Amino acid sequence: MNKRIVIATDSFKGSLTSYEAGVAISEGILKAVPDARILIYEVADGGEGTSAVMTKAVNGTVHTVEVTGPLPSVKVNASYGIKGTTAIMDIASACGLTLIEPSSRNPLHTTTYGVGQMITDALDKGCREFIIGLGGSSTNDCGAGMLQALGLRLTDDEGLDIRPGAIGLSDIHSIDKSSMDPRIRECTFTIACDVTNPLTGINGCSMVFAPQKGADRSDCLKMDQWIDGFLKIAGDEGLVPGDGAAGGLGFAFRFFLNGKTVPGADLIIDRTGLGEVIHDSDYVITGEGRLDEQTIMGKLPSKIALLGRKSGARVIAFAGCTGEGLSDTVFDEVYSISKGIPQEESMRNAAALLTQKAYEVFNGRSV
Repeated sequence: MNKRIVIATDSFKGSLTSYEAGVAISEGILKAVPDARILIYEVADGGEGTSAVMTKAVNGTVHTVEVTGPLPSVKVNASYGIKGTTAIMDIASACGLTLIEPSSRNPLHTTTYGVGQMITDALDKGCREFIIGLGGSSTNDCGAGMLQALGLRLTDDEGLDIRPGAIGLSDIHSIDKSSMDPRIRECTFTIACDVTNPLTGINGCSMVFAPQKGADRSDCLKMDQWIDGFLKIAGDEGLVPGDGAAGGLGFAFRFFLNGKTVPGADLIIDRTGLGEVIHDSDYVITGEGRLDEQTIMGKLPSKIALLGRKSGARVIAFAGCTGEGLSDTVFDEVYSISKGIPQEESMRNAAALLTQKAYEVFNGRSV
């Protein structure tokens, strides 16, 4: 009987989705071993794509709602999944960095208001359990926009609502929780997040992540100070690991919505049943765009690999490129598709290169 091969790779960012990478690898294997038994398992790490992957895995339904985008003047269509009374969301669907042209990116003015509108839409549909991935935000407003959309009042010294974006944090004089949507008290929020940064300081969201979202150093310093002032009014220190995720949304979910943060990889594996699928496999194939020492510090491919090793499967990893620090205690074999090929070319032709590499790896192998 042919051995069972499970393919579960993370996305190759900028090139291939998780599923597209899986298909490319499977095509190479089937070219080498036409009767191989292959299962492609779409996965995500808690960031962009988590909602789609989990919704599909649990046979949920996809819902779309028009919300305020990261730029307050622009509406976007945000999609999320529902299974029973559980809503599965990516915040990037409402305030993602990819929703804004590079020239317009500026976390001083981008808002999470649409995330709150998306949650409200799910509340209206009867959802009371929320699973939310925090990756890919364009914002640094500490979740202020989301909280305002859910009814919380954040006002300046004249009693007016603060402005959208991180700049609004400079205006905060008082916080009124009494006007929050009362249905929130009936809800649980499970937050998928692999970021452990605190809210402020040299490792906080402003100093570490805001430059990637269009902020210069002066803006980063100002935002860090404004958030510190927000914390003083809220009565918290913002030091819980993950508070700094998604421009402070991690803090907003924890402090105001009683959210519980979990590693994105663990959540995906647990909620999709991937562990059970891997348990019965002979080969486990995983990977991502870049494999290096960060990969083996708990990222999704390493979690998948360790499950495979535990079940006795042979674990093979494919990557766009590899760096230092990979360990043979995680992967049995590691292959890069870009060796000797310029990065731009390898990213453009990632599918074909993955197919060719998988064929080379499995050609002549007893499977």
